[in-house]
Amino acid sequence: MTILAILLCLSLGYLVPHQVDAQTQIHPSVGFLPIPLNQSNFVVQRSYDVPVDQRYSFKDGAHTLYVFDTDKPHSPTSKTGPRTKVRIHGYDYSSGVWQFEGQGYVPSGTTGVCIMQVFGTVGHETTAMLRVYNGTLYYHSRQVLVENIYDRWFQLNVIHDIDDSNVKIYIDGQLKYEAPGSGGASHYFKFGVYSQDNKSHCMESRWKDVKVLKMLTF
Repeated sequence: MTILAILLCLSLGYLVPHQVDAQTQIHPSVGFLPIPLNQSNFVVQRSYDVPVDQRYSFKDGAHTLYVFDTDKPHSPTSKTGPRTKVRIHGYDYSSGVWQFEGQGYVPSGTTGVCIMQVFGTVGHETTAMLRVYNGTLYYHSRQVLVENIYDRWFQLNVIHDIDDSNVKIYIDGQLKYEAPGSGGASHYFKFGVYSQDNKSHCMESRWKDVKVLKMLTF
């Protein structure tokens, strides 16, 4: 590692272990470098017949996204369910170790919805989905990540290691689940609301401090 690289990493704080608390583990962002993002990287996907500002807003640093179960899909030819999601544009990846980080919020009453997604795999479209059912956050619809997710901000970190083919899910700095990867030639991150089974009439999530990070290599 060059002296310049060391100084850069130290200035960003990513080589200095910072603890979630004194008795747990190093924060999941240690060893990763944040990628520059601006509003142009946040591409909103929503019902094709509804203006963006009727389903999405960005105010005071927070993205607010909602969708109704009666909304149409994102294109006239799509067979998928209603969604209002941000697709992070400009940082599709096919190798290395990448991470999504953000503060999420799900209001009570929202259920049957995917709020975050690692897009791209072999045989179907999604490597990872985080869903909410009746106040519990799941990995897909099987694995409970955390209960009582409603009406509070939580920290989400999702690490996707292409080379080792695995996905790690952290909530509030704690590793909650590790799953195998699903292959695929290209991947990217999405967040918002995407209706699933047994959905509520209105589905909403809010996000702030969204980051994309890549593992440092030298």
